Amino acid sequence: MIPIQNLYYLLCYAWNRLPEQQELLAINTTTFHRPLELLTHVLLTGTRRLMHRGLPVAYTERTEELTELRGRVQLAPTLSQNLLSRGRAICTVDELNQNTALARLVLGTLQQLSRTRSLPAALRQQVRATMRRFPDAVLPEPPSAATLRAVRRLRPTGLAGFLLNVCELIQQSALPTPDAEGPTRFRDFRRDERLMALLFEQFVRNFYRLEQRQFRVLSETIQWQAEAETVEALHLLPAMVTDTTLENEQRKIILDTKYYAAALKPRYDQHKLISPHLYQLYAYLQNQPRPAEQQLEGVLLYPAAAHAVDVRYTLGGHPVRIVTVDLAQPWQQIARDLLALLD
Repeated sequence: MIPIQNLYYLLCYAWNRLPEQQELLAINTTTFHRPLELLTHVLLTGTRRLMHRGLPVAYTERTEELTELRGRVQLAPTLSQNLLSRGRAICTVDELNQNTALARLVLGTLQQLSRTRSLPAALRQQVRATMRRFPDAVLPEPPSAATLRAVRRLRPTGLAGFLLNVCELIQQSALPTPDAEGPTRFRDFRRDERLMALLFEQFVRNFYRLEQRQFRVLSETIQWQAEAETVEALHLLPAMVTDTTLENEQRKIILDTKYYAAALKPRYDQHKLISPHLYQLYAYLQNQPRPAEQQLEGVLLYPAAAHAVDVRYTLGGHPVRIVTVDLAQPWQQIARDLLALLD
């Protein structure tokens, strides 16, 4: 299980944001018992920073019954209610205010956190204090798949994008409740292998993107080196998309991340490498066209759990390494181990 303090690093890199020094000091000197406490702390810190800069403003629509014509008149409801004879009309007005989709989502997430029993009372008090700092114009929206999609369509960047990711992870950690107004329970998202696999993949790719300059870092689609009688038949082949590709003129490394409890699978009285993972990496290597002077390499990277593994092979003429990284060790050693994989 990843220590909660290390989760902050993992999430920052997964969301393509370098950890901030001031925040690191607060994280390392605070005791967190659950991941939700860490997420709440990070959300509070980011929200306060956003409010200190000033909440962004945007035009929002407001529809109401008015005694004067403003904005766009909603003719059908106005006529159906016979409002014109009374000197009234239903109008839709565009207003510039702070009631943006992001502000509503953040306030709605804080409102949800303020009611949960999964947080210590002192932290819930901090949440309520931050909620009171929002302008009255901001109307909270409970976090849901729909509200998250609405904010993500706006493509927020920087601090706004980071807060969106925090709200999304909190929403993914929430357990269904029969009463929408009642307290929400949250699960430890570290136990969700599918979610952690995605975060681990993004973490590794963005770590190399931010922390080294030897290689260009990307995720690429590899075309099958195949022939078929028809183009339609070729389209039936599954897509091959790498988790992380690191490339320069001399070397190309295809690095595939696997978030599994162990890098080895027991079989009778022995342990073996997980064959589908190895087959997948081998297919990537065999279907990769490259210049003659460029060395092609493959790496399978697992988080260390039951076994620490570091083995090397030559498969199909390509160097291949299967290795684990211990995410429970101090962060500085994690960073050194990841950079050492490129040596």
